[in-house]
Amino acid sequence: MRHGDKINNLGRKTAHRHALLSNMACSLIQHKRINTTLAKAKALRLYVEPLITKSKTDSTASRRVVFSYLQDKDAVSALFRDVAVKVADRPGGYTRIIKLGNRLGDNSELAMIELVDFNELLLGSSKDKSPAKAKSTRRRGAKKKTTATTEKPSEKSTEKS
Repeated sequence: MRHGDKINNLGRKTAHRHALLSNMACSLIQHKRINTTLAKAKALRLYVEPLITKSKTDSTASRRVVFSYLQDKDAVSALFRDVAVKVADRPGGYTRIIKLGNRLGDNSELAMIELVDFNELLLGSSKDKSPAKAKSTRRRGAKKKTTATTEKPSEKSTEKS
């Protein structure tokens, strides 16, 4: 029985699961966004968020700890060089999981997991917002001005000149 067992084994033995999560974490760090199943995305979130927290302090010890999990020099250097700089002031929640629907072949739930601070579409729209004009209300049955009433004063002004 698995009472109180919080880890999702993903139907794999321990070594296989660690290799899977390590490879997925490297891909997530390098590409900033990957598509996978929902269960793997949730397991990856638990795996990669402590590593991102560890990367906030750039020391030899923290680099060695992160490398022991990732086993990829390029991913470790990208994590400490690019990702840690952007998440320096964020207290947690570095990843976002978005459900994509079900896979056609086996109907498994698909999800996209991405690093939150690297989504240019969401960041661009929130930071580049110019002050919007006041929204005009639209009510039913309101009497609108006819164009004839607005044209008469302009016609009179053109006749005088």
